[in-house]
Amino acid sequence: MKPINWKVLIASIVLVYAIAFIGSLFTSSSVNSSWYESTKTTITPPNFIFPIVWNILFFLIALSIYISWTSAKNTSTKKSIVTLFGLNLFFNVLWSFIFFGLQNPGLAFFELIALWISIGALLILTYRINHTATYFLIPYALWVTFAGILNWIIVFGNH
Repeated sequence: MKPINWKVLIASIVLVYAIAFIGSLFTSSSVNSSWYESTKTTITPPNFIFPIVWNILFFLIALSIYISWTSAKNTSTKKSIVTLFGLNLFFNVLWSFIFFGLQNPGLAFFELIALWISIGALLILTYRINHTATYFLIPYALWVTFAGILNWIIVFGNH
């Protein structure tokens, strides 16, 4: 077991939570709004669950970045890590902006497909680098899948 690279670990955590904070700017003001209350499905968890789950997921994403980065064998792989995680985190914030900021669940659903594809790409990339990094992303993939189901019901179902 190699020693912890504290600089990379802290940078990973700070980066992920800084981006998460940007996404929360769109979410936090809308979660208790009448608009959101009127769009929620019957299977939507209580509002207090979301920040708990997302904080855990963002920590796991940061760990995945750290493990991937410190396990990468070359500069090309590190560029792929930065590109794919960056794209994924961008799509993550963009979904919050579209769904909560613009209050457009239809467009958010289609953007969520891009988010989900980026998670799939991360699962493939991290699996090639270090399986543990992949395992830390599985809860994220499952939660975004659940969010996709909720988003689908809001747009296309009777909620």
